Amino acid sequence: MNLSLEGRHALVCGSSQGIGLAAAKELASLGARVTLLARNADKLKIAVESLPNVESGEHGYAVADFNKSNEVGEVARRLASEGPIDILINNTGGPAGGIIADAEVSAFIATFEQHLLCNHKLAQAVLPGMRESGFGRIVNVISTSVKAPLNGLGVSNTIRGAVANWSKTLANEEGKHGIRVNNVLPGATNTVRLQSIIESKSAKTGASTAEIQKAMTGAIPAGRFGEAEEIGSAIAFLCTPAADYISGINLPVDGGRTASL
Repeated sequence: MNLSLEGRHALVCGSSQGIGLAAAKELASLGARVTLLARNADKLKIAVESLPNVESGEHGYAVADFNKSNEVGEVARRLASEGPIDILINNTGGPAGGIIADAEVSAFIATFEQHLLCNHKLAQAVLPGMRESGFGRIVNVISTSVKAPLNGLGVSNTIRGAVANWSKTLANEEGKHGIRVNNVLPGATNTVRLQSIIESKSAKTGASTAEIQKAMTGAIPAGRFGEAEEIGSAIAFLCTPAADYISGINLPVDGGRTASL
């Protein structure tokens, strides 16, 4: 099975920590040169030093705020002008929770920009080079909510669904150029964001964090939370030559929690 990414250049978003950084490490371990993209330069400097060395060149990083899609687009175009980007990992933080009836219109607009518009502008920047080379991988890190909406995440459920449909359309249109577009759907993953969600539920309900964690893991057939490295491995695999016939899918990596097929 050909898992080598030697000679490939990957742009990984939201990669100063968590799932993004885990994916970057996995891609580098398969030989890819990686550029990290996030908004915190100090964290990025530390993160890039943690990546495995590769023969195809030095890893790097760039700074952009995903609340500003025009800024993200400008940075992506600059990076693409400096050399082909073979792999794009679209990943950014999730929006605040809350029931959909209480959501402000501004929350939908902000989340749409942070997720769909940023993904779109990043893709527009890298697609010309991918088409020219006849090889490209775009993996969007979304959520299992695109298969089954999650309670208390009204804005997220709505926008994640839009991103999934955008991705499927892109996969259909770009497949003839050797470009594969897929979505990875993480379940409950042991990250800073998950701990924040647990603490927020504890504050609202009065239940202890241990009780909330037990209830959450009880709904997962695997009986535990996932690790960022497990999500990163799935992302990296979809970028390899071995996955060349996989395109336009939603891949849950959730320990079996999602009830739908």
